[in-house]
Amino acid sequence: MKAHAISVIRSLRDAGYPAYLVGGCVRDLILGREPADYDVTTRATPEEVMSVFPETYAVGAQFGVVLVPSPDKTWTVEVATFRSDEGYSDGRRPDSVRYSQDAREDVERRDFTINGLLLDPLNDEVLDYVDGRKDIAARIVRTIGDPERRFGEDKLRLLRAVRFAARLGYEIEPTTFSAIPKLAPQIRQVSRERVADELSKMLTEGRARKAFELLDATSLLPEVLPEISAMKGVAQPPQYHPEGDVWQHTLLLLENLPQPCSRTQAWGALLHDVGKPPTFRVAPDRIRFDGHVEVGVKMAEEICRRLRFSKVDTEQILALIQQHMRFGDLQRMKESTLKKFLRLPKIEEHIEQHRLDCVASHGDLSLYDFAREKLAAITPEAMRPAPLVTGADLIAHGYEPGPQFKKILAALEDEQLEGRLESKEQALTWAQQEFPL
Repeated sequence: MKAHAISVIRSLRDAGYPAYLVGGCVRDLILGREPADYDVTTRATPEEVMSVFPETYAVGAQFGVVLVPSPDKTWTVEVATFRSDEGYSDGRRPDSVRYSQDAREDVERRDFTINGLLLDPLNDEVLDYVDGRKDIAARIVRTIGDPERRFGEDKLRLLRAVRFAARLGYEIEPTTFSAIPKLAPQIRQVSRERVADELSKMLTEGRARKAFELLDATSLLPEVLPEISAMKGVAQPPQYHPEGDVWQHTLLLLENLPQPCSRTQAWGALLHDVGKPPTFRVAPDRIRFDGHVEVGVKMAEEICRRLRFSKVDTEQILALIQQHMRFGDLQRMKESTLKKFLRLPKIEEHIEQHRLDCVASHGDLSLYDFAREKLAAITPEAMRPAPLVTGADLIAHGYEPGPQFKKILAALEDEQLEGRLESKEQALTWAQQEFPL
């Protein structure tokens, strides 16, 4: 990927256009990290960029952006023309752009100093017009220019400031920080898909707890996830949750998320107790959250809908919430029930969520160990055996198709999973005894 980016810069230079690596990739290279992608900025206009390369994708040409694919189509490099932006009436994209001949002018329209560095990879020279290297050394996230203006241009930068600070382990510079709570309500102007993408990155980039503590400290949390903000101060029974309230419990889960971490695993951990605040009550014996799983599933479904999650992701997140309390019954389950539980889609995520839940509370991992042992011990064939009897078999033996079919087949499967039926003949005899015609 880096080789392709350098090749793009070399081709632009050969054609007479200054060009540099820019943004997060330069920051990451300075930090000794492998960038996720490489962006190029150049004096060439989109039309001139497209004339240099035989194949391009003009996906953002109206904003001066062209994508240049690698010869094998494995990577694309975003090539943006030096520009200044004019007007942000939608709070996200410039109303118009004015192309520039000056790289400095292009840098000064960008978000944060740590993302405002240019790198000439052919000469290994960094161009720093905004003291970005100084802020990298000081471990500071600072806007380029006036914070309120920068955030006002693109409201998503409010979340990006938090994400960069959390991901890099940096502090947000005080003036930049103080602007965020003031403008926090404006994050609602940003599309829900963009908000969801930033939150998912915060959850999966390795410092989720820090990110959510910053969301809380900057007043962004009640704007983007009021259901999580509502966890603060909701007490839990100390005999099960010595760590504290629901908010502290959730932060501990986020702190211990595995790396790498899937999007559904992270959101499942974040939302697993989202139903506790509305179901909180103090009973004579202890604090209780009656029905918090069912309430939490409904709340999480609304959150997933609001954030435009895919159907597949939503189903898994809801399943993680729906199933997380069933681990308490694991050792008392019938063999058939246990096998059905252990063959849930993405069962590894369910087991990992239980581990996170335990580590963030009482610390007892005995049920986690039991689940792992059973999962390893039961063969795939025993977990999901081929049916001994089909609907066609039942029809051949005189059963009429109808609602009872499902009941009979389910009962036969349970008996098979329990190990009490091993052949078709046994299964049919059992069915005729239990469900006589």
